[in-house]
Amino acid sequence: MKKTSFVWHPNTQMKEWDSFDQIKSAKGVWLVDSKGNKILDAVGSMWCNVWGHSNPELINAITTQSKKLQHSSMFNLTNEPAEKLAEYLVKISPKMNKVFYSDNGSSAMEIAIKLALQYWKNIGEKNKTRVATLENGYHGDTFGAMSVGYVPEFFGKFKKQLFTTLQFPVPNKYRIPKEFTFLDYQNQCIEKIEKEFSQKNNIAAFIMESGAQVAGGVIIYPKDFQRKISVLCKKYNVLFVLDEIATGFGRLGSMFQYEEQKSMPDIVAYGKMLTGGYLTLAATLANKKMYDSFLGEFNDWKHLFHGHTYTGNPIASSVALENLKMYKKYNLIKKIQKTSKVFEQHYQRISEIDIVGDIRHKGMLMGIELVSNKRKKTPITTKKSINKIFFEEGKKNGIYLRTLGNIVMLVPPLAITETELNLLLERTISTIESAKSKII
Repeated sequence: MKKTSFVWHPNTQMKEWDSFDQIKSAKGVWLVDSKGNKILDAVGSMWCNVWGHSNPELINAITTQSKKLQHSSMFNLTNEPAEKLAEYLVKISPKMNKVFYSDNGSSAMEIAIKLALQYWKNIGEKNKTRVATLENGYHGDTFGAMSVGYVPEFFGKFKKQLFTTLQFPVPNKYRIPKEFTFLDYQNQCIEKIEKEFSQKNNIAAFIMESGAQVAGGVIIYPKDFQRKISVLCKKYNVLFVLDEIATGFGRLGSMFQYEEQKSMPDIVAYGKMLTGGYLTLAATLANKKMYDSFLGEFNDWKHLFHGHTYTGNPIASSVALENLKMYKKYNLIKKIQKTSKVFEQHYQRISEIDIVGDIRHKGMLMGIELVSNKRKKTPITTKKSINKIFFEEGKKNGIYLRTLGNIVMLVPPLAITETELNLLLERTISTIESAKSKII
C-alpha cells in the first residue's frame, strides 16, 4: 500500500506522481532508498554536492560547530565562522571586497538586484533603473529572480507581476539562424547589446549566469562572449552582475568562471556548492565601489534594508569554510579538469542515439538535447512528463536522473571518480535507449 506524502514536491504535482521514493542514507555518489536500492546520484542533489555524501571532514565541521553555537543573528552582532568565511571568500575571489550572506541562490540574486538598483540612487543617479539580461537565463524562483531570469515555461503564469527587463539573445551553437555562421551570430548578439547601451542611459545593470546557462538548457557561452559583455558594461557605465550559483566552485572546471572568462563583475552571487551541498547558504559579493556607496550617516538612508533570519548561520559557515579549504587540500580543480575528460570519451556513443540532437558539456556539467527529428532539430515533446519517464527508467538502471524539458542533465558530485563517471555515463546511455519507446 502506497503511503500518502504530505510534502509539496517541487515540479512534480502532476497526478501521475502518486508516490515518491524515500532516501534513507547516502555515501559517496550513492543514494540508498528505503528498499535498500543503491542509486547513483547523477544530479549531485540538485547540482550542489561536491565531495559526495557522508564526507567525514564536512560532518565533523558541522558537529563541532553545533556544540559551540547553533545560530546567532547578524543584526547588530556577528559570529566567528561567518567572519572567517567572509575573509576567505574575499581572499580567493579576485577584486571582491565584502560579503552579504543569505541562505539560498534566489535570495542571493534578489540581494544582487537590490544592490545594483540602489547603488545608482545612493550616488545620485536616479535615471538608471532598467536591468538588462540574456534570454533563456535562470536566476531563481522568487519574483525579482524570475524577472531577470524569465523562462516562459517556468514563469509564464506570473508574467504580469514581474518587472520588465531588456533581454538579449545568447548564441547557441546548435540553433543558429540559417543566414549566419556561429561567429557572425555571436557578433550580432554583442552588437545588439552595444546598440542598446549606446542609445539608452537608463540601464543600471547587466545580469547573466557566468560561463553557461544551466537551467535554460546547458548553453555554454562561446569564448570571449562574456568578456565582451563585461567590456561593454565598463564602456557604458553599466554595473556587471554575475550569477555563479550553479557554475562557480568548479562546476565548469574553474574555481570562478568570471576569472576564467576575464570578465570582472561589480557583484557576484555564490550558492549551491558553497557548503559542499551539506547545508543551505549563499553569498553575494560586491567590490569596494559598490560597498562604499552604501556608507553614510543614519539620516542619509543609504543602507540596504535587507536581511534574513539565518544570515551568516555559524554551522553553515563552518562547513562552507571547511569545504573551500578542502578544494586546496585535495587539489580539486585539477582533479575535475582531468576527470571531466571522461565525458568526451562517450560523445560518439551518445550522439549516435537516434533521439539525441546535441551534446553540450563543460567541466562537470553535461546537457543532452533530445529531438524527434535530427535533421529538423525538433525538440521532443510528450503528453507525459519526460522528467518522470527518465526518472523511472534511470531508477531501473540504478541512476538518479532529472531532465529539464527535453534536456537530460548530468551534474554529478564534483569529486566523482573516473570509474564512477564512466558508470554514470554507461547507465545514462542505457536509460536514453530504454526511454525511447516511451517518449516517441
